[in-house]
Amino acid sequence: MSAPTHEPFDAIEIIRTKRDRQQLSPEQIDWVVDAYTRGVVADEQMAALNMAILLNGMERTEIARWTQAMIASGERLDFSGLRSPDGVTRPTADKHSTGGVGDKITLPLAPLVAVYGVAVPQLSGRGLGHTGGTLDKLEAIPGWQANLTNQQMMDQLSEIGAVICAAGSGLAPADKKLYALRDVTGTVEAIPLIASSIMSKKIAEGTGTLVLDVKCGSGAFMKNEQDARELARTMVDLGRDAGVNTTALLTDMSTPLGLTAGNAIEVEESVEVLAGGGPADVVELTVALAREMLAGAGVTDQDPAEALKDGRAMDVWRKMISAQSGDPDAALPQARESQVVTARSSGILSRLDAMSVGLAAWRLGAGRARKEDPVQAGAGVRMHAKPGDTVQQGQPLMTLLTDTPEAFDRALAALEGGYDISAEGSDEARAALERPLVMDRIS
Repeated sequence: MSAPTHEPFDAIEIIRTKRDRQQLSPEQIDWVVDAYTRGVVADEQMAALNMAILLNGMERTEIARWTQAMIASGERLDFSGLRSPDGVTRPTADKHSTGGVGDKITLPLAPLVAVYGVAVPQLSGRGLGHTGGTLDKLEAIPGWQANLTNQQMMDQLSEIGAVICAAGSGLAPADKKLYALRDVTGTVEAIPLIASSIMSKKIAEGTGTLVLDVKCGSGAFMKNEQDARELARTMVDLGRDAGVNTTALLTDMSTPLGLTAGNAIEVEESVEVLAGGGPADVVELTVALAREMLAGAGVTDQDPAEALKDGRAMDVWRKMISAQSGDPDAALPQARESQVVTARSSGILSRLDAMSVGLAAWRLGAGRARKEDPVQAGAGVRMHAKPGDTVQQGQPLMTLLTDTPEAFDRALAALEGGYDISAEGSDEARAALERPLVMDRIS
């Protein structure tokens, strides 16, 4: 039997410190994150500490140190020497969204920003629950591969300027372990832990500029504006403290983005946006985030809306998909079964609840309950009207799509009470037209 190694701290002392609303020292934070990653601190001990953090919070200095300790658990990427094939230095910019229903913005955004010589290293994940993951959407494209080596990623960024791929296991491994624990212990909502989870990966990724899309509303992680604002502020501070040029947009997620929630159908809608069309809200948010990313990288004399209209962003998209073995011209998977939901009365669609639509899409097979669950590429909800639109009784409001028709009843149950049709000229109808998509900018 080997002799027990001497550890400089004791997990129980650290739990008591946070339990008693005291500040953890930098050394305590460094040790507990490292010791948990090494398996010295047990799951039940870290679960207790997470709960103490959820209930009692953390100071800005503690969150910054916790984030740095998570980064130190793995590798850091360095894009500082990135150049285009003709030798021009490429600045880097990335975007992170806190997730929502129909949030396909990464797909048109990455190629759009790359048009202007700014490289976009978009390391993405798979979805859990009702918010679909970017990789799940792209995997609906025949042949497309999510996993790249660091060298392949660098080469693609140099050649094409945009990559959307799976984050390697080497980036902030402490986060992977902590995230799984938070998921099963009711501590996912702790703002210090959300902020450090997101920002440890984004800072380790090595981007020069980071734009955060912090969602707020029923379909978002943060249901109310106060919490969303606190999360945005915390993450912007963390980024800036770490030397990353960071800003955040606070955006509305009370209603789904665009007219699709699913995997293949969201890819289809993204391609429409790249072709100069697509729903107005998806275009608006894509362009707003592109402007932030470009400004952060020093490109302030260009209007990204132009590159959607003239096909330049589409050219980059096709190269980006092809570089990862995808066929940009291939037909996308389609669900075998469909069912139409019609309007029960005539008037103005004054509310279409994002959470209800997201839950319906998830029950139809577009999302997963556990990390190992498969997703259906063709499943989801296609919407035929947005809040503010005039609808007639009997007109199609949504089409539900799935390969498993037994899922229709549960999807319809999720949509029960999920939308309102109001009289023209009513306060509700006016409010639906006046709600801004971009609520605020935090820098």
